[in-house]
Amino acid sequence: MTQNETAPRALGLDFGTTNTVLAWAHPQHRAEPVMFRFLTSPLFAFRSALCAWNEGDDDHPRARWEGGPWAIQKFIEHAGECRFIQSLKSFAASRLFESTGVYGRAYKFEDLFNVFFAQVRAHASPQLDALPRDVLVGRPVAYVGSRPDPSLAMQRYQAALAPFGFERIRQVYEPVAAAFFYAQTLEDSATVLVADFGGGTTDYSIISFEKRGTHLTAKALGHGGVGIAGDRFDYRIIDHVVLPQLGKGTTYRSMGKHLELPRSCFAGFAHWHELSVMKTSRSFRELKEVAVWSDAPELVNRFIRLVESDQGYPLYKAVSEAKEALSSAPSTRFSFKAAGFEIESVITRVEFESWIEPELEGIEEALEEALANASISNRDVDRVFLTGGSSFVPAVRRIFERRFGADRVDAGNEFVSIANGLATIGLREDVDTWVAKENVKQ
Repeated sequence: MTQNETAPRALGLDFGTTNTVLAWAHPQHRAEPVMFRFLTSPLFAFRSALCAWNEGDDDHPRARWEGGPWAIQKFIEHAGECRFIQSLKSFAASRLFESTGVYGRAYKFEDLFNVFFAQVRAHASPQLDALPRDVLVGRPVAYVGSRPDPSLAMQRYQAALAPFGFERIRQVYEPVAAAFFYAQTLEDSATVLVADFGGGTTDYSIISFEKRGTHLTAKALGHGGVGIAGDRFDYRIIDHVVLPQLGKGTTYRSMGKHLELPRSCFAGFAHWHELSVMKTSRSFRELKEVAVWSDAPELVNRFIRLVESDQGYPLYKAVSEAKEALSSAPSTRFSFKAAGFEIESVITRVEFESWIEPELEGIEEALEEALANASISNRDVDRVFLTGGSSFVPAVRRIFERRFGADRVDAGNEFVSIANGLATIGLREDVDTWVAKENVKQ
């Protein structure tokens, strides 16, 4: 073996709400992402999705799984005859999620994550055939959901990943990892603010980097985060364009009165991951019970057909495409066709930005808190690095250009920065300095 082949490598795992990216770092060169090949396309972002279908029978069910873009492909082939699960990360820190049934078996979060990582590893072969003893996993500063428990998330990650031979599974804040990725481009010492816009959370880290030649030292000044990000932007499009066409705001007859359909029936659309388990929810059963008394049965039945035929992913895709289009155009046409009906509407960027004003305010408030935690002001920040999908939203970028000036704001490598940064930290002698405090003893 050559020296390069025997030298220690570090593995970074960015398990994201929307996409999962892994990267290897080597002492002799910068971190590089693990690559996948789907059909004829090379990919470094593995969609955070699972699809299960039954290869047994009703008496003896046997689940077969696929992950990533292969899961989406299977879902399209077997729509209505499979279970499609996305945004699994959103359940990680939630005590409310105990398990979900899949073809006769109850799967806990750790079971699903174990299945998912097995799919990642299989499709990356041979790049992940030989795994190291240590792995650094990204985690948000603030998990999404009501009363999230970061320690529970860590315990679940350990239970899911330990069977693969990992002896140390440690977590690092995702914006910290992105900061180390960005720091590789610094020519001088600088105080760097990283804003990481994920699917479920917006996270900030402020780090002071001191550069002497090729030697880089770092000191964390402060962190902050909020459970607001891309999924909430998506929901505003859903709420204003889609849900009125699925019965929201309509009424049903009960005891001689006309009552509005319960808002709880539509709550699952606020979080994409809940759509995949909505079929068995109490709110969906309530909707079906009152649908027969609806004053707008055609609209409500659209909703029922959408859920029963597992159209959450096609809807998610249509919304994401509209949001992406509005990042570069003043207007776009939203189009969703499924389950025997279609929804078409023109959305302007001005409308969209007015819908997401509450989210923009929440993102800026969290930024204020992060600066306060670091005991610095806007003028003390030398560089700002925006990463993650929602960094493309013009209204989001304007927050940072207004506060720090466009000349101090950078973006790029939005989807690999965290994984590459995690792997980079994994090679550092001070790696334990950057491990999140909620890691439990192993």
